[in-house]
Amino acid sequence: VQLVESGGGLVRPGGSLRLSCAASGFTLKNYAMSWVRQAPGKGLEWVSTINSNTETYYVDSVKGRFSIFRDTAENTLYLQMSSLKPGDTAVYYCEKEFGTMNSHRGQGTQVTVSS
Repeated sequence: VQLVESGGGLVRPGGSLRLSCAASGFTLKNYAMSWVRQAPGKGLEWVSTINSNTETYYVDSVKGRFSIFRDTAENTLYLQMSSLKPGDTAVYYCEKEFGTMNSHRGQGTQVTVSS
């Protein structure tokens, strides 16, 4: 199992970014996949999940601003982030089966929202 995130960077408040998570070693669509984040000096925070039935879930703070989706052909997970706020600054990780004994997390990508 390998998960490789990309797409992070520096963006101004109100801007947008799309994060990608390329999966290998398993078929992404068959598992619940999540995005989690860790802000400086804080613990890990769950952000969003898409399950094998394509049902999606979001933490309240990102509802209406973030969208999780996957590309089956490319075996890639995405997080489209809009209307970004300084409070969204964090390292973002994709994670297979978050919260279970079988979880696996990528190396993360830094998102910094600042003017």
